[in-house]
Amino acid sequence: MRHWTCYGLQVLMVAALFGVPNFASAAPPPSWAYPLVDPSVPPPVDDGKPLTTPDSKQSFRVTELLDQFHAVDWYPEEHPKMPVAVATGHQPDQRACGYCHLSDGQGRPENASLAGLSADYIIQQVEDYKSGERRSLRADASPHARMLATSKAISESELTQAAAYFAAIPFKQRFKVVEADTIPKSEIMTGSIWGKAEAGGTEELGHRIIEVTDERSSALLRDSHGQFTAYVPYGSIVRGLVLATTGGANKTLPCGSCHGVGLKGGGNAGPPLAGRSATYMVRQLMDMKAGTRAGANSGLMKPVVANLDDDDIIGLAAYAASLPPK
Repeated sequence: MRHWTCYGLQVLMVAALFGVPNFASAAPPPSWAYPLVDPSVPPPVDDGKPLTTPDSKQSFRVTELLDQFHAVDWYPEEHPKMPVAVATGHQPDQRACGYCHLSDGQGRPENASLAGLSADYIIQQVEDYKSGERRSLRADASPHARMLATSKAISESELTQAAAYFAAIPFKQRFKVVEADTIPKSEIMTGSIWGKAEAGGTEELGHRIIEVTDERSSALLRDSHGQFTAYVPYGSIVRGLVLATTGGANKTLPCGSCHGVGLKGGGNAGPPLAGRSATYMVRQLMDMKAGTRAGANSGLMKPVVANLDDDDIIGLAAYAASLPPK
C-alpha cells in the first residue's frame, strides 16, 4: 500500500514515461460509490448510557445520535453558533443540516463537506434539488432522499443563514488516499458508512474505491474529528493527475481552469475539490455524466465527463482527494 499526500515533477515524469494506466470499466452505478443502507445492519441500541469521545467534553445518548432533527455538536467551541436550520431544522421534513453534514459542515463520504464552500454555491445546490434539476443516479440512496425533502421544506431565509454559516467554517482534511491491490475486508457498519469488517480478513479491491472510517466508534458517534481512508487501485492517482492537468489527449478538459490551482476552488463555477471525499466525487461525476445532476453550471461539466469511463472517474476522484486542501 502507498499513502499519497502530494505530487510533483516525479509523478509527471512517471506518467510521461509509462502513460495513463488502462483499467477495465465497471458497470455503473456501482454500489460501493452510492450510500445505500444495508437493511441487515440494525441501528445501535440505546442502553441509556451517555457516550463520549476523547476530544470532547460533551456526551450524548444513542437516541440523540440517531435523531435527524438534532445535530450532535461535540465541539461547539470550534465553530459559530449554529442557525436553527443547521441545529434542528423543522419537523416533519426539514432535517437538521448538521445531522448529515455534521455540526461544523465537515461531512462524511455519504454526503457533501459543506465547510469552505461559497454560500452562493451551497444555496444553488439546494435550489437545484428543489427544482428537480439535481438528482442521484441511485434514487434509493438515503441521503439523497433526505436532501430532496429538506430542500422543499427549508425557507429562503433559513437557507441563506445555513449557507453563510457553513461557508465561514474552514474545511479540514480528514480523508487520506491509499493505493492498494488488497485491502482490509469492509462492510457497511452503520447507516451507509463503510468500516473495516469486525471479523477481519482481506479482499481484493479491484476497480473500486472503498472509503472506510478509520475508527468505527467515531463514525457511530458522528464525530467530525473522525478520519477516513479511501483505498484506490494502484496507478489511479497518476491516471487522475494526467487527466486533470492535461485532459488526457483530449479525453477531457483540465480541471484547474474552473476548480483553480491545486483544485482548491475557483469560485461558484468550480468548487474546491482538494482533500475531499473520493467516493462523493465519484458520485458527482457519474451523476453528471448520466445527466441526473443538472442545474446551474452543469453545462460546463458536460464536455468534461462525456468521454470518461469508470476508471477515469476513479482516477480523477483519487487524485483530487489526495491533494492538500490548503
